[in-house]
Amino acid sequence: MIPFLILAALQGIAILMDEIFFHLKRGLPKWERIGHPLDTATVITCLLFLALVPKTSTTAFIYYGLAIFSCVFITKDEWVHRKFCSATEMWLHAVLFVIHPLLLFSAAEIWTTHQELLFMTAVGVIVFFVYQVVYWNFIEYRLQKHVLDSYSDTEETFH
Repeated sequence: MIPFLILAALQGIAILMDEIFFHLKRGLPKWERIGHPLDTATVITCLLFLALVPKTSTTAFIYYGLAIFSCVFITKDEWVHRKFCSATEMWLHAVLFVIHPLLLFSAAEIWTTHQELLFMTAVGVIVFFVYQVVYWNFIEYRLQKHVLDSYSDTEETFH
């Protein structure tokens, strides 16, 4: 249980650092506003699967498939990130990519003994998912649109 808790804390800290020091500073284009919640959804799927499904040889096979899919899926944006992100942000992504599989596979180690912890962790990740969807796709998107609209109104005034 301790390795899972340590990895979950490290993953959470690294994601918050990415959000606070990079995403909020540079903003997120549409592909990230959609892609990042999808990444989070793969983690939620894995954690809820472990929390809600009894472990058998078949469900273990399914889980490891979900975990491997999640580990590969989260790398989907790196082709584009290299054009938009600083070297420091790319390094932080590399750290996240190292922790991600360790977290998912350590979660599997506590599948039968700490399903309530896995469920609570999934709930925490769901809260972050809701934040990602609401903030980046509704709140920040409207703020950006408002700023752009205000700028175009100002431009029209001076022309």
